[in-house]
Amino acid sequence: MDRFAKIVATLGPASSNETTLRQMIQAGLDVARLNFSHGTQEQHEENIALIRKLSSELNKPVSILADLQGPKLRIGKLENNELEIVEGQTLALSSSYNPKSISEGVTFIPFDVPMLHEAVVPGNRILMDDGNLEIEVTHLDGENIYAKVIIGGILRSHKGVNLPGSRLSIPILTEKDLSDLEFSLKLGVDLIAVSFVKSAADLISVHETLKKLCDFRRIPPVIAKLERPEAVDNLNEIFEHCDGVMVARGDLGVELPPWQVPAIQKQIIREANQRGKIVITATQMLESMISHSRPTRAEATDCANAIYDGTDALMLSGETAIGQYPVKSIQMMNQIIVEAEKHLDRWGQSTSIRDISFADDAITTSIAARNMADDQDVFAICVFTFSGNSARWVSKTKPTVPIYAFTPRMSTFNWLGICRGVTPVLVKRSNSLEEMLEQIENELVSIEPKTGGEQVIMVGSFPVGAHASPNLALIHTIKSLKNA
Repeated sequence: MDRFAKIVATLGPASSNETTLRQMIQAGLDVARLNFSHGTQEQHEENIALIRKLSSELNKPVSILADLQGPKLRIGKLENNELEIVEGQTLALSSSYNPKSISEGVTFIPFDVPMLHEAVVPGNRILMDDGNLEIEVTHLDGENIYAKVIIGGILRSHKGVNLPGSRLSIPILTEKDLSDLEFSLKLGVDLIAVSFVKSAADLISVHETLKKLCDFRRIPPVIAKLERPEAVDNLNEIFEHCDGVMVARGDLGVELPPWQVPAIQKQIIREANQRGKIVITATQMLESMISHSRPTRAEATDCANAIYDGTDALMLSGETAIGQYPVKSIQMMNQIIVEAEKHLDRWGQSTSIRDISFADDAITTSIAARNMADDQDVFAICVFTFSGNSARWVSKTKPTVPIYAFTPRMSTFNWLGICRGVTPVLVKRSNSLEEMLEQIENELVSIEPKTGGEQVIMVGSFPVGAHASPNLALIHTIKSLKNA
């Protein structure tokens, strides 16, 4: 394996054709993100079918991440779709327009934000268009919120709104999210990303909804997107109710001062690693490659530093969704990760799940496997898993050798592509330890032919076939297979 950290890339108009997506997968795409803030369900369905087709043809596992829009706050539709606002100007904000309620000389702005009156008080700032425009609440009446423009510019329809310092109480899943979630589950997406998570209560609500929608089907892993200050305050409880997190630096950098975001990123990555949770670092990783064929040096450094911090995956957004160079963006990200990983022993943060104590057989076995791999200088760690959790635990010990996750379950095979250092392998169900070792021999030949004598660590549960947590780690020597 040339690279351990995974690449997540957003599909969009620039990358939703077969030729481009094929090249992206060949360049190193591991996880395809479907952004439900954009596009129709029909378009997403076409993309899912295309991903599965190309993944099979290229014999490269590609996980599918459905990213729900969440309760995104937005400007409503403006007349002529844009409006210039200037410093000192007075605005009236409301979700419904009543010209009789607005004083002469006051400009009305439609806000698609439910219960906005309950969330703000005079003195609160309201940011629009990713923080490029800023207004300050001066007073409220029964119908409108009045605000003075602090930083002006061109405001366009449906731009995002941020309310730093306010506490807007709205459900974590909107009607659109519920529709998109049900649609995604029916089409068998592999992971679900939940936007604007603030607390454990949000995730508990999401899990209750998933149980109802999935019935007896597998519930996909849930990724909590951390983009609100409340989420940072509630990290401990959020980690208890998710399978992974995304450091969504875009909204974090609007809601919080930008200079605070680097330290918060490091904190989230460190705690995710300690708790055995998947962590994705996202937003503006190679932003300049939307319109340029090369990133800035600062962007390359940013990506490398996230690898040194210990992130499991890096995510591309506009670079691959609407950019001019979606394939080159993947190639560049791949090169940056490969180079950074060469220097992990010197510059990397070693924090992993093995740095803290858990009274759990699965974690103890995973840590033992990692230590054995170091001591014996083995070729790989081979994990037999049904749900995929065993492979995730081993991944979070941050081994320096590849992990091959052997599973008879297609849904597990599909989602494991996001785990650092993990290559999923689809096999028949094993009924004995001998069968498991035989599968290792046979599959490793097809993946990367060996000359014989190399050693691997096998991780599994005993008795075989019990679907229990892993409690077995052993060293196995590969037979002579060069003529196989």
